[in-house]
This record gives sequence, C-alpha cells and structure tokens, in this order.
Amino acid sequence: MIELEDLTKRYGDKLAVDGLSFTVRPGTVTGFLGPNGAGKSTTMRMVLGLDAPTRGDVRIEGKHYGELREPLNSIGALLEAKGVHGGRRAYDHLLCLAQSNGIPERRVGEVLEMVGLQEVARKRPKGFSLGMGQRLGIAAALLGDPRILMFDEPVNGLDPEGIHWIRNLMQQLAREGRTVFVSSHLMSEMAQTAEHLVVIGQGKLLADTSMSQFIAENSRTHVRVRTPEPERMRDVLVEAGLRPVTGGDGALEVDGGEAPRIGELAAANGVVLHELSTQRASLEEAFMRLTAQSVEYHAYAPGADGTQLPQTPPGAAPPPGGAAPPPQPGQAPPAWGEDWKRGR
Repeated sequence: MIELEDLTKRYGDKLAVDGLSFTVRPGTVTGFLGPNGAGKSTTMRMVLGLDAPTRGDVRIEGKHYGELREPLNSIGALLEAKGVHGGRRAYDHLLCLAQSNGIPERRVGEVLEMVGLQEVARKRPKGFSLGMGQRLGIAAALLGDPRILMFDEPVNGLDPEGIHWIRNLMQQLAREGRTVFVSSHLMSEMAQTAEHLVVIGQGKLLADTSMSQFIAENSRTHVRVRTPEPERMRDVLVEAGLRPVTGGDGALEVDGGEAPRIGELAAANGVVLHELSTQRASLEEAFMRLTAQSVEYHAYAPGADGTQLPQTPPGAAPPPGGAAPPPQPGQAPPAWGEDWKRGR
C-alpha cells in the first residue's frame, strides 16, 4: 500500500504537486492520470525518495522509502527505462541490482525470461530499441518479487504483443494481492488495464474513484435510435416523457432512457427500428471533460483557411494569444506557415 498525505512539492515559483492525499491499495490496478505537467512524475519520484516533499508525507507499507533496508524487495518501479549504464550487459545490470538488495542471482535469469530478453541477456543496453529498454526496466522492477509495483508509461515503445503482455502481467500481479500503480497517457490502454483511477490536474487531486464511476460521472450516456419514421418515433418518445434530440446523421439521441424501454415503446406503436444502441463515453472523453480546465500545454493545428486552430476540448480555456485572425474579405487566406517563411 502507498499512502500520500498532503503531499506538496514546489520548485521555486512552480507548485508542481499541491496537497495530494490518496491511498493506492493492494489487489487492484490503480491508474494515475493527468495532463502533461500535472505532477504525476514528480509524485512518483517523491514516493521513491528521489525528490523530497516541500510539505506532507508519503509512505510505503507504513515506511518512508529511505527506511527500507532492501527497497527492491518492497517496491519495484519503472520511471525511466533508459536510466541504465549503456556499456554494462543487461544481465550484469540486473545482477548488480540483485546483489545490492540481497536477491539471489538465479532471480536475474527468471526475470529476463519473464520479460522475453533471455536471448539478449549478454548484450549491452546501449544497442537496445526503446521497447527492449522498457522490458529491461520492467525486469528490474520485478527483480525483488515486491508487493508493490509502480510503472510510469510502461507501454512506451512496446509492440502490440508487448502491450498485451504487460497489460496481462499488471492484472495478474494485482490478482495476487499486490499493489499496482501505473501512469499512462494512453487512455484506450488504461481503460483495459485499470480498475481504479487517481486523476490529478495542475498538481491537485481531481478524482479518486473506480473506472466505471469515473466515466459515469464525467461523460454523457444516451440511447441512439435510427428509424425510417423519425418524426413518429419522436412523438412516441415525447408522449412517454422522454426528450429526444436529432443527431448529425438524423438518428434520434435519447438521454435518460433505457434501450429496452425504448424498444418496447417502438414495438407497441408499430415503429420499425434500424438501430437501437446505448452509447457510452470512453475513458478518453471522460478524462478530457474533467481535465479541460487543467491543461497547461495547448497544441495548435492549421485550419482550412490557414488560421491556427487550438486543439483543446470543449470547455477548456483558450491558450494565450488565441487563434490567428481570419483573412479580410477578398483576401486569399495564407498557407499554413506562410508567415514563418516570409520571416526567414
């Protein structure tokens, strides 16, 4: 178990983490989400004693990381996969870690086989691909067979088989009663892996809840109805106390209704249905909605008329400076990047 209490970290004028309090419990995969700059990596570094809190406390099974005599036997972590000596063979890198934590040498071979690197155990990591480096970092985290595991972007560089493997591994570790804490920006992958979510924005706690509850509270669920008689179906729904709206493709969208009831209404009134489906938001949509006001770094993309369109979700504050002004009437819109080219 990992316990954070009023955890705060300030770098000069920058408040990176602001009074975080939550508990990461065993037996489940807990996802750690937040926009870029939200303070996720800083929080993980403080858990491992790599950064000292400005205020507050963080404990691992009731102890500070510095109090753990052989820390790899208590908590394994992957924060920076490339943080290895590039000239030291993969096997020797893990052996050094094992010897410093009282772990028998046979465990090195076990974890290399577990992550699929047994064939390159005698090779130097400086020649490894990003995915192979990730696997070596995961092997180091598993080395002490710890009760707590913490991963920061564990699927970076992994191929589809590797992503499937690490997802199943994390879920299996949680089923064994271990604490699994994982940070990732891949919402689709997190939706398939985590059961509980901790979400932060600008260093503050935004949510600490189950995956299903998080999506339900931060998204819209509706029933989609497509029929060759939309006006008649609309009248049936209104008469039943529902309020359908027409979607962009002409289908009816009904909030606050259940698909079985709507199907029964259609059947009772002889309305033919071509589609009746419940539309649930994805984790990505729920995350974007909750964190809209917490995004620190906004991206832009070129619009059709050459203007810069902010890539921010609905409800988010526009970035400083706003979008470029539209061209004047009769003036041809500039090509994207034309201003930059003229200034060269």
